Amino acid sequence: MIIGLPKEIKNNENRVALTPSGVHTLVSNGHRVCVETHAGVNSGFTDEAYLNAGAIIRESAVEIFAEAEMIVKVKEPIQQEYDLIRAGQLVFTYFHFASNEELTRAMMKSGAICLAYETVEVNHTLPLLIPMSEVAGRMSIQQGAKYLEKPQGGKGILLGGVPGVNPAHVLILGGGVVGTHAAYMAAGLGAHVTIADISLPRLRQLSEIMPANVDTMMSSHYNIEEILPRTDLVIGAVLIPGAKAPSLISREMLKLLPQGAVLVDVAIDQGGCFETSKPTTHANPVYEVDGILHYCVANIPGAVPCTSTLALTNATLPYVLTLADKGWEKACEEHEDLRKGLNIVNGKVVCKAVAETFGISFSPE
Repeated sequence: MIIGLPKEIKNNENRVALTPSGVHTLVSNGHRVCVETHAGVNSGFTDEAYLNAGAIIRESAVEIFAEAEMIVKVKEPIQQEYDLIRAGQLVFTYFHFASNEELTRAMMKSGAICLAYETVEVNHTLPLLIPMSEVAGRMSIQQGAKYLEKPQGGKGILLGGVPGVNPAHVLILGGGVVGTHAAYMAAGLGAHVTIADISLPRLRQLSEIMPANVDTMMSSHYNIEEILPRTDLVIGAVLIPGAKAPSLISREMLKLLPQGAVLVDVAIDQGGCFETSKPTTHANPVYEVDGILHYCVANIPGAVPCTSTLALTNATLPYVLTLADKGWEKACEEHEDLRKGLNIVNGKVVCKAVAETFGISFSPE
């Protein structure tokens, strides 16, 4: 199979979808890999490294998309890439369709096969989302701590406090991978942490594994409202696979927070879990609403591409190899986890959650 690796062009997206090691594996299995020049440079991988691994370097994305049977990316295609994608072409990347109707309809129009990292599922886990969720969870605390600083517009509070001065209070909405890693990070810095989730079994698990400065709370509108007045940093870490994230904090509820508090919406890729959330970029990461700072960067791990690229490709490469070896139809027929990754096939939406979000006709596979 001919596999194309274009350079990511989303704002400050510095990751790349294949490392030279991954290219070497694919080439060794008889596949041809075309890499856009400088695709990996921001993750620390030179064109020379790709050439040494057996890749062919192309000068433009136009050449990559025209030649490749399978496109492997990190982030969803953006508008200037829509017309480069053709009918029957397999695109394997993070799509997050439920938060973007324009993208959904553009991919339907293209006739491409859209296989989304975020809905590949194994035993009720999302193996291709987990590594980036781990990075995003940890980084959400780094960014939250930074924007709590007064020069950044925050309350002016140190996350871990000092002897004789109380630490900040961090509320984490969602006890999944993002929430768990955010809690570990915040607890390690000395903050007082509360994790809220709707699953009592999950709260029991978290209670057993978390440090003493982490509390658990059953998530409800009432409980969230009750805790917000003493909360300095809120991490939105909820996920409904393939679907739009639920809105847990309304604009009206912002008045319950102390002035200068910070909201970090890690769920922004799936539409966000705060009513006042809107996507931001690493170039302009925050904005203020009613005295509350919002950090809603849609590709948080892109800021640490050397770590993120390695973590992502460790997870994705076996799937890329399976798709290349067998073709998408046979691979999805034989592997239920990959089949669940199919979102759009030949113009039809085959992911029920995406279809329901936009009122589009659902076509079972």
